Amino acid sequence: MKAMILAAGLGTRLKPWTDHHPKALAIVNGKSLLERNIIYLQHHGIRDLIVNVHHFADQIIEAIRINNGWGSNVVISDETEEVLETGGGLLKAAAYLRTEENFVLLNADMLTDMDLSKMIVEHQLNQSIATLAVSERESSRCLLFNDQAQMVGWRNNTTGEERGPMVTWQNKQGIHAKAFSGIHVLSSKIFALIERKGKFSMIDVYVDLCAQHAIHAFDHTGANLIDVGKPENIQKAELLFK
Repeated sequence: MKAMILAAGLGTRLKPWTDHHPKALAIVNGKSLLERNIIYLQHHGIRDLIVNVHHFADQIIEAIRINNGWGSNVVISDETEEVLETGGGLLKAAAYLRTEENFVLLNADMLTDMDLSKMIVEHQLNQSIATLAVSERESSRCLLFNDQAQMVGWRNNTTGEERGPMVTWQNKQGIHAKAFSGIHVLSSKIFALIERKGKFSMIDVYVDLCAQHAIHAFDHTGANLIDVGKPENIQKAELLFK
């Protein structure tokens, strides 16, 4: 199985580090976020991956080169001309990933000890187009799932905006809100279903597809997870990930 690590973001929340470095190279206990996520994938048997780059792309490329991919085979997807967000970035890397029946997509700035192998097995058993890692925690935005753990929508908890097939339901009982953790297991069949072009989010793709295609939740509540996109979370991450 292959994976893609999303490392092209500007990392504006992680200033001042990202004034001079990409967020993927932020350090937690002596190891960069990128290194930690590459090793995390190795622990689950994945050593072939593609990393997209934009902000200080040369630093990421050089770090991968001098460290020999930290033991993995790493290909670069160059987005230096324009950052394409999660969906556009994935679509640009399609030629590398579509040779696999399934693959993993994850954000470089999320650290977790979630059982990815279990998530992959559930994805395969459910024959889903996408399986999304979620948990019970506070978040400004959330994904909405029915009692069968199938995605039915998206909600902005700040504004109350909702999108997806569930917004037309008169009775919204049995709807469960979960915070998304930035980890996806995807079927390569999804490439034929994506109609958006250019710069777009995978969340928009899931909202587009969830009425007609199986998109399931993998609830990892209880596992360690931290978004290292903010400076104050570096210290929190250092307590959790040695």
